[in-house]
Amino acid sequence: MPEAEMPRVAMPGPGGWAGGTPGGEAPRAVEEAYRWWRAGRPFARATVVDTWRSSPLPPGTSMLVGPDGSAVGSVSGGCVEGAVYELAQEVIASGAPVLQRYGVSDDDAFAVGLTCGGVIDIYVERIDPTGFPEYGEVASAIRAGAPVAEVTCVAVDGPDPAGRLGRRLVVRPDGTTGSLGSERLDAAAAQAARGMLAGGRTGTLRHGYDGRRLGQELTLFVSAHAAPPRLLVFGAVDFAAALARIGGFLGYRVTVCDARPVFATRRRFPEAHEVVTDWPHRYLRAEAEAGRLDERTVVCVLTHDPKFDVPLLEVALRLPLGYIGAMGSRRTHEDRLRRLRERGLGEDRLARLASPIGLDLGARTPEETAVSIAAEIVADRWGGSGTRLTSRTGSIHPAAGG
Repeated sequence: MPEAEMPRVAMPGPGGWAGGTPGGEAPRAVEEAYRWWRAGRPFARATVVDTWRSSPLPPGTSMLVGPDGSAVGSVSGGCVEGAVYELAQEVIASGAPVLQRYGVSDDDAFAVGLTCGGVIDIYVERIDPTGFPEYGEVASAIRAGAPVAEVTCVAVDGPDPAGRLGRRLVVRPDGTTGSLGSERLDAAAAQAARGMLAGGRTGTLRHGYDGRRLGQELTLFVSAHAAPPRLLVFGAVDFAAALARIGGFLGYRVTVCDARPVFATRRRFPEAHEVVTDWPHRYLRAEAEAGRLDERTVVCVLTHDPKFDVPLLEVALRLPLGYIGAMGSRRTHEDRLRRLRERGLGEDRLARLASPIGLDLGARTPEETAVSIAAEIVADRWGGSGTRLTSRTGSIHPAAGG
């Protein structure tokens, strides 16, 4: 069917987001916390705010301890959960937040620490409608997939007569609620938080009491609950169905797009969030012009048909996307490169193309191939080598923090 005759048809999926949020709270935890908050029942939230050397989980990961004694989530994969649980119960009772550091455990079986050799800072706070009236706004945004960031003062160097410790500022793209204690500090923190929110980054900031960037008195933790990153799968093939499943598992919002309406159906891709019938390059260009793509966006081209993938890749390689991969043999890859060069793409842009797509796992089935592709996406995102850990020495996890 000629491109001019092909309408754009989008079929939304089941809704919601299968993965956890970049801010660390999975949807189930958010629902549980929101239920407690609405009932006026105080609970504790323990959050990883900084890490050094090898650490099991990244900043932003949270564990909740409920008013009924239940625990949801994890902050270390099991190393310090018992100690954090006890501290959380103390914080619920006292209402005073605590920033606790956990380091390397020794040979004493009863010592509390990280067996991986890392160091983590965990901030434990009580949450209730009185102390955190904006939590309902945060939870609603997370549940809706809307971007929102929490900025919390987790440490104060020196005296704290103004009571800055524990204060929070909720930052949205179009406004703020709450306060860290002064207008200048709120403005400086909001500006920095919006930049982190746009990139889906969670981490700490250092500011002076009055918001000066050169100041170091206040440690602010920015928990960025960004909209989920997108995985755009082009080509309504069996490999796409398997990739849609694993993409949702990894926390991506998955769109499957194909120009052929007989193949691009909800029945064939029930686990995609959206199934679109449109010419791939036209759809990608429209999404870019609408501002719905960012540097976290992943594009996987599985069509291995020049009339679809060459125009699509020409558009994709000119955009600041996170990952661009294309399926096909090495012969197909060389032909594809030749066609893209003829369209004016330079070697710097072509170098961004992962083709043939995926890591060498010896994959044969669509499911195994999807694992291969997903593994390359993860390695590309975090700077992994893709080699077996048994063949490497040194830290397993990339260095983070100070």
